Amino acid sequence: MRRTSVLIAVLAALALALTPSLADARAGGGGSMGSRGSRTWSAPPPTNTAPFAAPMQRSITPRSAPTYGSPGFMGAPGYQPRSAFTSGLLGGLIGAGLGGLLLGHGFFGGISGLGSFLGFLLQILLIVLVVRWLMRRFRGSSQPAYAGWPNLFARSASAPPYPARGGGAGPAAAPVAIGPADYAAFEQALKDIQTAWSARDIGGLQRLATPEMVSYFNEQLAELSSRGLYNTVSDVRLLKGDLSEAWREGDREYATVAMQFSMVDVTRDASGRVVEGDPTRPVTATELWTFLRSRGGRWLLSAIQQGR
Repeated sequence: MRRTSVLIAVLAALALALTPSLADARAGGGGSMGSRGSRTWSAPPPTNTAPFAAPMQRSITPRSAPTYGSPGFMGAPGYQPRSAFTSGLLGGLIGAGLGGLLLGHGFFGGISGLGSFLGFLLQILLIVLVVRWLMRRFRGSSQPAYAGWPNLFARSASAPPYPARGGGAGPAAAPVAIGPADYAAFEQALKDIQTAWSARDIGGLQRLATPEMVSYFNEQLAELSSRGLYNTVSDVRLLKGDLSEAWREGDREYATVAMQFSMVDVTRDASGRVVEGDPTRPVTATELWTFLRSRGGRWLLSAIQQGR
C-alpha cells in the first residue's frame, strides 16, 4: 500500500510538471524570449524592481561563448553550482530504483528495505534545498541599488531625463539618456501589447513589437487556440518600474526596463467558461522588457525576461 501511494504521488507530480501551465497565459507566456542586441545572452544589471533576471530561453540571436552572464558563466547572476550532495543523493535514489527494476521488484522495490533511512535522507535534502533558497534570496536582496536611477517611471514632462549606464556584460557601447517621454512610452506599450494580445490582434502586435516577438506571440496564441482556449489580460497597472540599462549599437538604441505590474489574467474555453484565473482578482508579475528603436523612431518591444 505504501509503495502504491508513493507511486501515485510521483506520477501526479510528473503529470503536473509536464502539463502546460495556463497560469502565465499572458503575452509572453511567463517565459524569457527575444533579442537584446549584443547583450542578448548577458544578464541585465539588477534593479530595485528586479534584482534578478531569468536567462533568455529563446532568441534568434546566435549564442556566443561564454554564455549567460558574461564575462565568466560561472560568475553569472543566478548561476548556482551543482551541489555534490544533492547530485549524489539523487543519483543514489535513481540507482536504487534501477536496481529494483533489474531484480524484478519494481522501481521502488530496490529501496523498500531502506524506508526509514530514505526518509532521513529526504529530510536532509529538504533542509539543503531550503538553505540554498534562503541564500539565493539573501544574495538577491543585497544587490546594490544604482544611485540616481528612478524607482518609478517618470510621469512628469518637466522631470529631467535620467542618464542610463552603458554597463552590462556586452561589448562597450555608448549610453543612451532615457527621459520621461521614454518611460511613458514603455508604460503605454505594456498596456497596448496586453490589449492587442487579448484581442488576438496580430496587426496591432506588429506595430508594437519586433517581428521576432510577434512570431512568439503568434505561436502562443495558436497553441491556446488549438486547445480551444483564449486568454484575456485587462486592468493592467504599473506598480513599480526602473531602468536596468540603455545603450546604443550603431543606429539602434536599446533600453531594458524592469516592471512590476498587476492585471486581471483569465483564460477561458470556447464557451466562455473560466478555466484559469479569477476575473475579480488581479495578479502581479515582474518582468524585464527590452525595447529598441532606430534613432528618431519609436520604441518596439524586442525581448521579455522574467524577473524576481
